[in-house]
Amino acid sequence: MNLGLQGKSVIVTGGSSHIGREITFAFAAEGANVVVADWDEAQGAKTVEEAKGLGGTAMLIPTDITKPQMVASMVAKTAEKFGGVGVLVNNVGFSHIRPFMTLTDEDIEKELNVNFLGAVSCIRSVLPHMLEAKHGVIINIGSDAGRVGQEREVFYSGTKGAIIALGKGLAKEVGRSGVRVNAVCPGSVPVEDPSHIGEKSVWKSPDAQKFFTPEVYQKVVRYFYPMGRMGKPSDIANAVVFLSSDAASFITGQTLSVSGGYTML
Repeated sequence: MNLGLQGKSVIVTGGSSHIGREITFAFAAEGANVVVADWDEAQGAKTVEEAKGLGGTAMLIPTDITKPQMVASMVAKTAEKFGGVGVLVNNVGFSHIRPFMTLTDEDIEKELNVNFLGAVSCIRSVLPHMLEAKHGVIINIGSDAGRVGQEREVFYSGTKGAIIALGKGLAKEVGRSGVRVNAVCPGSVPVEDPSHIGEKSVWKSPDAQKFFTPEVYQKVVRYFYPMGRMGKPSDIANAVVFLSSDAASFITGQTLSVSGGYTML
């Protein structure tokens, strides 16, 4: 299927690893021009080189999304290089997996800045380009935790719920200007093959590494995932690319759970 993404400029925040890496690859395979906006320059450079072999172009712009000036510079460089910004994927996210009352003020501030305010900064920077072009797509990577709530990720649930709600309001505000806004909500997505559950490389967060033992994994899958497995990064990437494409040109303000039936709303 020709999804109409060839030559489109795409920004993927946190695009160097895990879900972001697969999103980068999926857009590159469609012939898009992908900007990996990530603070991890070494991993970002590796991802960019791999993406270049898939059919599109890719470049790394080192970015800390919690710093508005760096975000504005990244977006300006993207627009200058590719003649605008066609798609923004707000992929960066972070969670402390532990009881709410054990979170410090610094923990809360980090999650707020990374999961919500950083995404807001990216949106505010790309919107002028999209509104001028009368075309654009914003995809916010939410979480099923933001739809139904999740114990041990209470504040994370709040930040993801906030970015979902912000996207709905924004979709109503900018739809007549040709800009679409949607959210994709993963369930749990291990870094590697879930059959390796319990190995420290499987979960990026140290808190997750401690919590998701092999026994916990099997129980979670048995009771909460009708499809019999947790997600893969490519599952999320496929949904993002579809919602960014011409095939989804009449879809906006929506929240799509890609979670094997964990959430059904």
